[in-house]
Amino acid sequence: MEPDVFARPVQILIGLGFPMEIRTATDAYRHLVEWPHLNKDASYTLAVNACRAALRGEAEVETARGLYAPFAEKHDLLVPSGDPVLAQRGRRDRDPHIR
Repeated sequence: MEPDVFARPVQILIGLGFPMEIRTATDAYRHLVEWPHLNKDASYTLAVNACRAALRGEAEVETARGLYAPFAEKHDLLVPSGDPVLAQRGRRDRDPHIR
């Protein structure tokens, strides 16, 4: 088993809504370094630093996952679980621009 493998992958949507599994700290780090410059916020900084530390062996891999998953959630990247209609409705309910 690879040393940087997450216990559970983080499932995200990329591009035009295509699902992708982030299985390792390396996968998460690659995704983060490709993140658009204008969207780099505090959650980004925490996640990228945790992934970098995990890759160097300075932090636990699950710590990196624990900071990457909230980053993905904050930016609406997580694959909705359960009923897709309810998941979309829940996402719409959180958006302050849609009434």
